Amino acid sequence: MKSEDTRQHLKRSKPTNHSQFPSTSMHDSTFTIPIFPPELITEILSRVPVKSLLQFRCVSKSWLALISSNEFVNTHLSLSANNKEYTHHRLILSFVQPEYNLKDCSLGSLLYGFVTEAFDLDYPMKNPHKSVWIVGSVNGLICLAIEKNDLFLWNPSIRKFKKLPDSRPTLRCGYYFMYGFGYGEVHDDYKVVGIFYIFGSGSPYDVEVKIYGLKSDSWRNVDDFQGGLLLNDSGKFVNGKLHWATTARLGEYNGWDIISIDLTDEKWGKVEQPCYEEGNFDFVLGVLENDLSVLCNYHKTRADVWVMKEYGVKDSWTKMYTIKCPNDPGKYMFSPPLCMSNKGEILLVFGSIFMIYNPNDDSIRYPEVTNFDACLEAEIYIESLVSPLLQNEPILQQQ
Repeated sequence: MKSEDTRQHLKRSKPTNHSQFPSTSMHDSTFTIPIFPPELITEILSRVPVKSLLQFRCVSKSWLALISSNEFVNTHLSLSANNKEYTHHRLILSFVQPEYNLKDCSLGSLLYGFVTEAFDLDYPMKNPHKSVWIVGSVNGLICLAIEKNDLFLWNPSIRKFKKLPDSRPTLRCGYYFMYGFGYGEVHDDYKVVGIFYIFGSGSPYDVEVKIYGLKSDSWRNVDDFQGGLLLNDSGKFVNGKLHWATTARLGEYNGWDIISIDLTDEKWGKVEQPCYEEGNFDFVLGVLENDLSVLCNYHKTRADVWVMKEYGVKDSWTKMYTIKCPNDPGKYMFSPPLCMSNKGEILLVFGSIFMIYNPNDDSIRYPEVTNFDACLEAEIYIESLVSPLLQNEPILQQQ
């Protein structure tokens, strides 16, 4: 029979493989967090959804500093933007009936799932009686116009927003206006372009162009606009430039041009167009896979989709798709394609419903979306950590 001393000695000298278990403290029963190399932690966190990253900022001061750093924000954005499964992409949708509202849904679910749910958004200055217009989205920031007068830069993923200074010109009689939202990579600056048509000053109309820069937080005038009258509401951002379709005279939709403004040097230019087929059609600009696109709606028959494969090269315009109108189309028309799935299908809006077109067999399917009515606009945005606020600027955050 073993003595008590022997039993105690065996208990103390029981061999333990420390490489198999995390170390513990005599005063704390929890396991110690394993220490990973900083590069590995960054690699893992850069693939985590924004919602989780916002929670992980509370883990430690070092994690807070990492997740808040510009380098990490840009790395996370790049990985999210290039994810072909669209895991971190969402669609923001605007509605006018039964009341003004914004909703969003998962783009990946819409393309690859069976049923997608749309969620109501709590956006800045939300009011069911005030119109809301999606000007554009870049790097997770969304530019909104409320009643077309109040402009906001808003990141719904981190629930932060910034109200822009008033941009309206001094009124002489009446006016209408268009906006565009983009990013100048050279100076790392987000910009909003406002084009204002002012009537009642003797000539048919005057044009005033203003550009807002986030870094300066101010508007300034831009000269040399020679674009005529704009046909599309919001500028389409491609290759560092904003684009609009224009026509020479009000009410005339034949003989249009595509104009652009470079957000780096703020110079105007024109984009050569493809050689369209003959016939009467409506002309709509869009963006597909980061390329400029043109959708030609031939009334009640079909829509052709042209894509500029190499920016600025006329011969690179390619007619990618011809989509026949569904039976009994009525007054509905196609919108420009929103995106392309990894199967080659394209997502677009027909009238006010989503449609997915498969060019391989010319088939069309209609994805099921719950909590969804007829939408007016649809815009893709990326879940990101990009802030609309300047450094040391007071935080405007949704509750």
